[in-house]
Amino acid sequence: MKLVFIHQNCPGQFKHLAPHMASTPEHEVVFITRPGKPDLPGVTKVEYKPSRAPSKQIHHYLRLTEAGILNGQAVGMAAQKLKQRGFYPDVVVAHMGWGEALYIKEIWPRARLLGYFEWFYHPRGADVGFLERQPPDLDTACRITTRNNMHLLSLEQVDWGISPTRWQWQQHPAAYRNRLSVIHDGVDTDRARPNPEAIFTLDGGITLSRKDEVVTYIARNLEPYRGFPSFMEAAELIQKRRPNCHLLVVGGDGVSYGALPEGEGTYREQLLSATDLDRSRIHFLGNVPYQKFLQVLQVSSAHIYLTVPFVLSWSMLEAMSAECLVIGSRTPPVQEVIRDGHNGLLVDFFSPQEIADSVDRVLDDPDRMEQIRREARRTVLHRYSLDLCLKKQTKLIERLARGDARLSPAGGPRLVEEKVRRERKKRVRRHSG
Repeated sequence: MKLVFIHQNCPGQFKHLAPHMASTPEHEVVFITRPGKPDLPGVTKVEYKPSRAPSKQIHHYLRLTEAGILNGQAVGMAAQKLKQRGFYPDVVVAHMGWGEALYIKEIWPRARLLGYFEWFYHPRGADVGFLERQPPDLDTACRITTRNNMHLLSLEQVDWGISPTRWQWQQHPAAYRNRLSVIHDGVDTDRARPNPEAIFTLDGGITLSRKDEVVTYIARNLEPYRGFPSFMEAAELIQKRRPNCHLLVVGGDGVSYGALPEGEGTYREQLLSATDLDRSRIHFLGNVPYQKFLQVLQVSSAHIYLTVPFVLSWSMLEAMSAECLVIGSRTPPVQEVIRDGHNGLLVDFFSPQEIADSVDRVLDDPDRMEQIRREARRTVLHRYSLDLCLKKQTKLIERLARGDARLSPAGGPRLVEEKVRRERKKRVRRHSG
């Protein structure tokens, strides 16, 4: 089978899937991405670059749409060069969020297109307006609605789609959901696993282990979308109550989602100024290598994960896989995975008091929390393990390559042979009657 993966930030969500498919000798795998991205074993990388940035004169509702069109054109030209060299893929797997696969069917009309649909925007009922606790103004609502231009066109283009969680799947229009399968990217549970002997040594020489009181917080960037202000206020309470507790914070100072901070400095700098924290017991580690990230999870006594109603972070599932006691926000993406008191604890996103109280509850009775930790890992093993997810993804790709995927009200591909069997049974019943 010949496969093309498309993602502007290779490998992105295809970190496991692309190398997995390339590991089979009969598969030829190409990855189309932006310049400077990492190589993957067994995968041929092809780079693209848009011809220009979106125009500053275009209506501001349409800037992301124009950016998507420019991405789609550039990827289309890269695909055309592959076609001229005689490369015709059976299946193209693409993240649909940036318009990169908009014109792939014009280049390879017979290829099956499997789209990764991460998020469909809504002006109400999800992330927009959640932090402000009020609906957006009219201009914002109209801009958000228009932002879905590319997503709607992409939903029309694909032969099938994937969303990683049911919450993310539900954001897409009902008319398209029966063409989207809910399959997570997968968690490497062999790597993200508990290690009672783990230690974490800070730059100052302090060494922490599971015997210490260690509260952890992890996000790609330290920002409001991932509840960083609530965490920092809770950290102040935690430190005052627990003089031996250390807090490990992983994440950068940029902004992945939402607005830039008002005024001077980063969110981290602003919140450090606004809170009374013992700087010797809260440690900002920045972005760390994956092995160090795992060590942070493995020494964690309590792991705080907060998010607005938006996409679910990989890190929360990796924390659960490492048997962290996750204190998560009572928001839909977290509630899909965590059942309060069973495999984690749930708290009000906006309540530093409730977060700190839950940390006390965990640290005061660690033995009682062991069952919750074990259930957290069991949840990931049964629903999100890499082996399980790769099998589902691979099976879907193989069905698409054979051309036997059909729409199903259940939200997954139905095999042609299953339909034939049903029709045959109906004919038998009619004749026997």
